[in-house]
Amino acid sequence: MSDWLISLEGTEAGRHLAMALALSAAFLHAIFGALQKGRHDPWLSRGVIDFSYFAMAAPFALFVVPWPEPHMWPIFGWVLVIHTLYKLLQGLAYSKGAYTVVYPVVRGTGPLFTVIGAYFLFGEVFTAIQWMGIGVLLIGIYGLAVYNLRTLTLNRDTMPLALGLAVVTGLFVALYTTYDAYGIRATANPFTFLAWFFFLDGLFMPVLAYLRWRSMPVRPTFGPLIARGVAGGLVAFMSFGSIMLATRLDKVGEAAVLRETSTVFAALIGWLVLRETVGPRRIALMALIATGAVIVEFGG
Repeated sequence: MSDWLISLEGTEAGRHLAMALALSAAFLHAIFGALQKGRHDPWLSRGVIDFSYFAMAAPFALFVVPWPEPHMWPIFGWVLVIHTLYKLLQGLAYSKGAYTVVYPVVRGTGPLFTVIGAYFLFGEVFTAIQWMGIGVLLIGIYGLAVYNLRTLTLNRDTMPLALGLAVVTGLFVALYTTYDAYGIRATANPFTFLAWFFFLDGLFMPVLAYLRWRSMPVRPTFGPLIARGVAGGLVAFMSFGSIMLATRLDKVGEAAVLRETSTVFAALIGWLVLRETVGPRRIALMALIATGAVIVEFGG
């Protein structure tokens, strides 16, 4: 499968597959965010999710895929630093603010900086039409966040801090998107990068979550947490794996923009699962996000 995937790099078929992978990642990432933000403490949720995908990735990393080349170990080191800081910032943002406000700000900040980073790191250039599409997408995403903030009744006192954390988290989204793309392109076998990424990336947060769990006066039971962790681990494999493969097959910036249609899916999850209200204004803003992504994808 690796040889087939590599053969598609730079081809029209590869571009179409990258688009499908990025859209799949968008849908799955919205589910992933909802799993982390749900009724459990977000730190505990993230800890069991990371432990789950660590356990799932271990046999593939150790016994199935080729081992990483020597030059990959420093790359993995920086990948882990970036992802750990991202997860700490995301956990803080989710702890301080409402999911439907924080999530769009995080995801809206990411693609703008990713496009800029992809220009400097990979020499990717967007057309004027594509920049217009990014503008439309950002108006929709930030408009959705502002609308959700205006209708918010809970956590209003902590929202300024949450929004600041969300912007910084978005910057780290761009950083990990571009650096992961660099990493998956630096190894001969893309599945080597994926397996070892999940194996190594799942080591830190479970320790932090366990220490937090031990310090809680009322400790939640493990059963529901483990079930959430297994579900989140599977979703993480498919979501992060899809976007990383998409950035190897086609432009990093375009894949990042398509992934941010996750805000549309997140709003739908908020409506269907979290019982949040979705009115005509939010529908219009979600339509702007989708329109912006379409312009970026087909304006190149």
